[in-house]
Amino acid sequence: MKSQVIMVCCVMLFLATESSHPRTKIHIKDGDKLQGPEGKPKTGKMQEKCQGLCSTSSNCSQPCAQHFHGEIGFTCSGNKWQKSTETCTSLSVEALFKGSNSASRLSIAAPFIPLHILDFRAPEPIKSVAHGIRKNCPLDFACIVDTVKSSEATSGNIAFIVEILKNISTDLSDNVTREKMKSYSKVANHILDPAVIPNWAFIPDKNASSDLLQAVNAFARRLRIYHEPEHIVDELFIQTKGFPINHNTQGRSFNFSSNVSNTTEGILGIVEIPSQELWKLPPNASLAISIAFPTLGAVLKEAHLQDEDLPRPVNGLVLSVILPEELKQILLTFEKINRPQNARAQCVGWHSSRRRWDESVCETVLDVANRAKCRCNYTNAVTSFSILMSPRSIDNKVLDYITCIGLSSSILSLILCLIIEATVWSRVVVTEISYMRHVCIVNIAVSLLTANVWFILGTNFNRKAQDYNWCVAVTFFSHFFYLSLFFWMLFKALLIIYGILVVFRRMMKSRMMAIGFAIGYGCPLVIAVTTVAVTVPGRGYTRHGACWLNWDDTKALLAFAIPALVIVAVNLVVVLVVAVNTQRPSIGSSKSQDLAIIMRISKNVAILTPLLGLTWGFGIATLLQGTSLIFHIIFALLNAFQGFFILLFGTIMDHKIRDALRMRMSSLKAPSRVAENASLSPTNGSKLMHR
Repeated sequence: MKSQVIMVCCVMLFLATESSHPRTKIHIKDGDKLQGPEGKPKTGKMQEKCQGLCSTSSNCSQPCAQHFHGEIGFTCSGNKWQKSTETCTSLSVEALFKGSNSASRLSIAAPFIPLHILDFRAPEPIKSVAHGIRKNCPLDFACIVDTVKSSEATSGNIAFIVEILKNISTDLSDNVTREKMKSYSKVANHILDPAVIPNWAFIPDKNASSDLLQAVNAFARRLRIYHEPEHIVDELFIQTKGFPINHNTQGRSFNFSSNVSNTTEGILGIVEIPSQELWKLPPNASLAISIAFPTLGAVLKEAHLQDEDLPRPVNGLVLSVILPEELKQILLTFEKINRPQNARAQCVGWHSSRRRWDESVCETVLDVANRAKCRCNYTNAVTSFSILMSPRSIDNKVLDYITCIGLSSSILSLILCLIIEATVWSRVVVTEISYMRHVCIVNIAVSLLTANVWFILGTNFNRKAQDYNWCVAVTFFSHFFYLSLFFWMLFKALLIIYGILVVFRRMMKSRMMAIGFAIGYGCPLVIAVTTVAVTVPGRGYTRHGACWLNWDDTKALLAFAIPALVIVAVNLVVVLVVAVNTQRPSIGSSKSQDLAIIMRISKNVAILTPLLGLTWGFGIATLLQGTSLIFHIIFALLNAFQGFFILLFGTIMDHKIRDALRMRMSSLKAPSRVAENASLSPTNGSKLMHR
């Protein structure tokens, strides 16, 4: 009996020593980066590239380094061998449980168990990962964590770990506890480290990243949480939180802060469940779980893209949510990883069966310089969400050139227009109608010229460090003078209508001037001042990164868009009225007269369109998502060259102004001609003869 006890004690001592020093193989070779104390994965160069001649589209393969199974595939591109695939793996089911056997799991009471009860036979072969976990660590899955974390994160090992997580999610998700979720997340965290993200590109199965996301979500769905909210997982590259909810719960939210890389600051992500959604829940408690992936978005591969050359980079955390079926809508806030000045955020949800981002399940509620807010529909097929950098970015260089050339031409044209009006003023303002017509043209030119100057100041100011008060001033005057342009256009349209109806002939010039300035400058001033008073206290007057009216936070841009679009609509009616009135034939009209009427209609439309702001209607098309670049270019051309159009159609093409210019030029030449004629007159000749 004493010998049996001694033998058992020796066995236990040996097992204890083995368990305190786990036997894990680490392959060290030149170029490898070994895992450090922080638990960072090792990466290393596995094999030299293929040798020999390389022809386009040819392939070759080479074996992996020693102790690894699989091969590395190369494809010829640009007469050079480029690595395309890799299946090198050092992991296997046997390797995961190599240090585990039945004896190692004996309790401290084992020395008191009779020797004949102990089983020292060869361990039963491990048939699968699930089988091994059930035998070795069914309570917390911890027996596989150290082996996985000590493995080199090659493409083959990454694919193998994804299969491990899939198998666990399928076969071992009956009773998911907090301990199991922690071990599961540690395994997933190992292959989501930024240092190994490039290795995902060489996995032959392009659905591996989608499988990982789906496996983690499915496993978390079976997680059980009781009583208080819990911060379940807090790994560097995967976080999990959860809390119980019911119909009496107020609006709840998950707040995450995760590092996209080992050097960047935390990127924020928030999941909000609105109170009106929680009211749909039954009285008994339900469970809400959210998972944040800061790096998974970089490796998610979309299937069946219509345009594979069009990049759709993820620009925020990937946030997964597990909610009761009664909840259908959530709010998500994403901090942007990259913040280019002109890129827009596109809220999307990951469709698990289609394996691609779906824009139809989300709408963008807020899109500012550093963050975006989304309202998304939650379904069983769409449980993960993020934001993409909008692939529909406009070619800014083309628009910049058009705007620069157009504004220069517009400013010169408006200055020339004012010079011409000053030159011929006394000759063209004969009646009240003609007087007010030219007053309109002058004020339209002045308003557009001043607005263009403030636009240039605002554009140049955006490139420097912004002062908020100065930016508010630039935005206010730009807003005011662009509105003045539109309201003077409106007054000109009203003037045309009353001219056709013969109303202004009964009005005094002073009254018409008062009405004109009240409409042209009074209405814009009221709108601009009201907009400032309402939005400036909350710092919601200007856009982030630009001195112009805000849209994302306060919708202040509506104070410009609504009056402008209403005036455009009124001016369209004016064009129709003018066309109808000029289409009335006189008695004895012939086909030639009908042709002349058509020409007059065309001339009226051609003159009124740029002057009355119809070109701004093209701006509506640019607000629609997915608008073609051609609409932006057309709008930029018509808008930037509007000053030139005012000079051309409002001044040069007016035959009365051309006649007045000719008369003015003639009057300048008249004194010299009079002197010349006087010297050659008969009277002077007779005087010369008498002398």
